[in-house]
Amino acid sequence: MEQEISKNKVSVLEQIGYFCGDFGGSLVNLYVSAFYLTFCTYVLGISPAWMATLFLIARIWDAINDPMIGSLPDRFKIGKGSDKFKPWVKVFMVPLAISGLLCFTNVSSFPDMVKHIWVAATYIFYGMAYTGVSMPYGAMASVITDDPVERTKLSRARAFGGIGVGIVFIPLVSLAIWDNAGNPKASGYFMMAIIAGVLSIAFYIALLLFSKERIHQERKYDENSKKKYSLAHVIKEAFTNRALIGVMLASVGSMFASAQSATSYLYKEYYHMPKAMAATSLMSLPMMFLTFFFVPKLAKLIGNRKLIIMSATYSIVAYTILFLVPIPNAYVFMFVNTVAGVGLTVFTMLVWALVTEAIDYQEYKSGERSDGTMYSLYTFSRKIGSAVTASISTALIGAAGFVAGAETQVAGFGENIRKLITLLPLVGSIVILISIAIIYPLSKKKSAAMYDELKKRHESGEGENENN
Repeated sequence: MEQEISKNKVSVLEQIGYFCGDFGGSLVNLYVSAFYLTFCTYVLGISPAWMATLFLIARIWDAINDPMIGSLPDRFKIGKGSDKFKPWVKVFMVPLAISGLLCFTNVSSFPDMVKHIWVAATYIFYGMAYTGVSMPYGAMASVITDDPVERTKLSRARAFGGIGVGIVFIPLVSLAIWDNAGNPKASGYFMMAIIAGVLSIAFYIALLLFSKERIHQERKYDENSKKKYSLAHVIKEAFTNRALIGVMLASVGSMFASAQSATSYLYKEYYHMPKAMAATSLMSLPMMFLTFFFVPKLAKLIGNRKLIIMSATYSIVAYTILFLVPIPNAYVFMFVNTVAGVGLTVFTMLVWALVTEAIDYQEYKSGERSDGTMYSLYTFSRKIGSAVTASISTALIGAAGFVAGAETQVAGFGENIRKLITLLPLVGSIVILISIAIIYPLSKKKSAAMYDELKKRHESGEGENENN
């Protein structure tokens, strides 16, 4: 039997474990995403234009290797147990932690060419290490439970991993990387990389201890099977999956909406308060708790798709106002920006539930499942969005007048950064709205009908999976 609808609920401990997986990965991922650019431009003296090129090339490569790395659990079994994804997390979690240390190593004294090669090599290594651990972690949700409501809980837990790092860890970084005069501290960057790496491994260990893969698929593509795995076939099938295409495009929009690399420039050059960023956690906590409790309830009441459409519309209005109306006080801006970001937080909380729903939609349409590969195709879109966003936003920082190594920046640079910070989430929210409202097909009613049909197929004995 391919898959039975699990009667088991995801316990609170398992939700905490799944939360730990994203928290562990985000400690390194968000740290690099938010501060690698400032480290390279302020500390190493590398130009934004060169960094923009690196981000584009490295992340496009990262996106290309996603299906290759993501298909590994579908193609090969490692470890002694029956788990499909957890052994791959073990393989890549330590290299990810090490990659963060390498990225924030102070090589400013190296010859210019060697320094640029180091920056490129370590960034690409980081990207591949993160792909190696994030692919199996993300796909794991589809084998922890097959209940739509329980998957929403996992999606919420995962979302709050990244949100938690953004609230607890990222603001503290600004206290460590700037001295009292507002100058960058190379030692502070490296110290925070050590903390992020050690904690990352600890949280991944918690994921492995507390999570359970309930749904075990018989190996369809081993050496004794007549049916051979075909990545090309799975990709071809994915391009007929409107649910997957819709959530892929929406996630590209979310990458624009959540671009973080310019945030440090905003507080340093517009508000002249680089350490003020530490206060974002105090303002974000109340919003985090509100969304934590109310988003799953609202999603259950009106459906994931409708709730995302409503929240994206709210974000469009909020960020339009922020773009048009400058706020001179850093803390007032921080508060208003946090309130405006609630709509995007809703998408962040629900997107992983949409991804697993899209994987189920593929089974509904074709009768086939390749969870790891399908998930990696989704993350391919995120990496492309991330590449484009990082490259565009970094290039715009240079176009706005930033000069690497200069003691002071040109007049007007701060205002240009303010506009950039508010324009990107506005554009991202528009893309999310169009993608989910027009392309994504699974309303609450259609999703329920799909799962009813899948349940009938599973109960009739169609398939090869079994629950433990």
